[in-house]
Amino acid sequence: MREYRRQTASSEKIDGNRGLAPEMKIKESSDELNPAVAIPASEVTPRKQRTAGDYVALAIATCGVGYLPIAPGTLGSLVGAFLYFALWGGANRVLYTNAVTKKLSLLYIFTPQLAFMLLVIFVVTMIGIWAASRAERLLQRKDPSVVVIDEVAGQMIALLSGPFWIQTWWSILTAFLLFRVFDIWKPYPIRRLEALESGLAIMADHLIAGAYALIVNLILISGYLLIFQ
Repeated sequence: MREYRRQTASSEKIDGNRGLAPEMKIKESSDELNPAVAIPASEVTPRKQRTAGDYVALAIATCGVGYLPIAPGTLGSLVGAFLYFALWGGANRVLYTNAVTKKLSLLYIFTPQLAFMLLVIFVVTMIGIWAASRAERLLQRKDPSVVVIDEVAGQMIALLSGPFWIQTWWSILTAFLLFRVFDIWKPYPIRRLEALESGLAIMADHLIAGAYALIVNLILISGYLLIFQ
């Protein structure tokens, strides 16, 4: 009987320790082909009552499309492409008018235009890190699938492979497709960057995916112009 009680107490102790083990949370992803994985709950900050700043962060992080049920990552990339061309087109009109008025060369169009787009991407990235970090805490998920601001920034980097002339119109499509491929494939060192902290990890891997797409697309455009033009 004493031996039975010892075994019972030991079993209860083990069960109790199991009960104290941290609950596993889910690490999601807006990348359609990358499945969610479980992570320790200790990595996620406890939920608090939402403030106005929280809703602003969620609006920025999801870009209005993150909660849609189908392909949020691809939709985020489309938002990035739309934002890029809206700003790129506006800057081009202003700079082109200035160049014509002052009889300046194309250098005075493309150089400040590139600087402007790099500044925009930098701002989107910094705001995205803040918004993604806050969304992660609010939603109690590691890299929530509804957060697509990272796709917006990464897609904008891929589109830096312009300017897009009529003879290279297809480079818009390849910039989009290449970014989606690298975003889902995640070649080295992209997956390593997911170990970074909170919103920085969410943004960093997509920025590198965008850089990969930019390099490959520039090679394609250069090869086409050298061979066929």
